[in-house]
Amino acid sequence: MIRTTLAHLHIAALSHAGMSGKNNEDRYAASSFQLSKDDARPAVFAVVADGIGGHRAGEVAAELAVNYISMHVAESNAKKPIKIIENAIHDASQAIASHSAGKEEEQGMGATCACAWIIENRLYTAYVGDSRIYLLRGKYIQRLTIDHTWVQEAFEKGIITADQMRDHPNVHVIRRHLGGIRLPEVDFRLRLDNNETDEESINNQGFHLEPGDTILMCTDGLTDLVWDDEIQSIIRSKKDLKSAAEALVGLANQRGGHDNITVVLMAMPRVEETEIKKGLFGWLLGDG
Repeated sequence: MIRTTLAHLHIAALSHAGMSGKNNEDRYAASSFQLSKDDARPAVFAVVADGIGGHRAGEVAAELAVNYISMHVAESNAKKPIKIIENAIHDASQAIASHSAGKEEEQGMGATCACAWIIENRLYTAYVGDSRIYLLRGKYIQRLTIDHTWVQEAFEKGIITADQMRDHPNVHVIRRHLGGIRLPEVDFRLRLDNNETDEESINNQGFHLEPGDTILMCTDGLTDLVWDDEIQSIIRSKKDLKSAAEALVGLANQRGGHDNITVVLMAMPRVEETEIKKGLFGWLLGDG
């Protein structure tokens, strides 16, 4: 792919250490591309990572995750998005494991990751851990990802209820992460309906986004303290994505901000914006 300076989506991102005094172990990146010299279709790739491990090891792991994944995707031809992202995440996981092996203070470090790749208006997702991706469409919000946590597994098995998940002592016990001895199983379930089978969710890859659709990527520092309906209300009530990102982070901090908080927002232009651009372009060329 070829990097570009202007994205075909609206993008805003914000990361905050929170109010606990801990280092910010979250990292993110969002880049825009043209697929190739011969293929002018636009693309945006974004990744969010939440580091695991003490003594700055978590932030090192998250940095490695974001850098390796972003680089692998940027250097690809974008022809097989799912395979490309899987290889990118595995590369990053091996890099983290190799980095920590030789340093005692960084042993056991790791990171979660959530990736969203939008090629024209088609969405591809991949994730490991409990960083999340949401789709907002009008008044509707849908969590596209499924947390790889102890409480999620316990809920699916009927051991605990949905209400018990939030305050459970094991709420932050993660079942998958980058940086382990074994390569992590990358999750490609893109859940558009909570009653879907796993196979149906995987088949949603390449989902067509509509004008005005918004994608939110975030770490658990947000979702631990701000509920899904509040997220939807805040994003839709703000005049732009930057204001929405600031409001989301602000509310999480207002409620204690006990963890790092990172949000990446990407929105498809609305129909009227597209029409204005087309009209302006035609006028500049003397077609109007």
